[in-house]
Amino acid sequence: MIVVAIIGILAAIAVPKFAELIRKSNEGATKGSMGAVRSALSIYYADNEGQYPSDDLSSLAVSGKYLSAMPSVLAPNYHPNSAIVENNDDWGMGSMAFTDDGRWLYWNWTMGLSPRGKGDIWLACTHTDTKGNRWTTY
Repeated sequence: MIVVAIIGILAAIAVPKFAELIRKSNEGATKGSMGAVRSALSIYYADNEGQYPSDDLSSLAVSGKYLSAMPSVLAPNYHPNSAIVENNDDWGMGSMAFTDDGRWLYWNWTMGLSPRGKGDIWLACTHTDTKGNRWTTY
């Protein structure tokens, strides 16, 4: 009986720690994927004489030159995994109203309304990561 109680106490301590480690690993994977997509965008920009992709970034995965496939966003505990890219053209005349749905947001418009700049990508998630930073700030 004592052994069962000790195992129960250890499990009560270990399970939350394990869940936190899984969340941190998913966050790291998403931040790494964002870096890979941003690097692919930079290489695409250089290869195409200063032009960013005008599509939903599917051109980055054509023949695997820049990316083999669009990576998934892993926003743990908030949204399901998604590899969908929302192009700013879908937002309508550059409005910054987007949904908090955990997908990639890609800005390719030249109107100067982007919070960061043309050719940028970020996450449609207003929740915070384990360090308390909003996902939209990355």
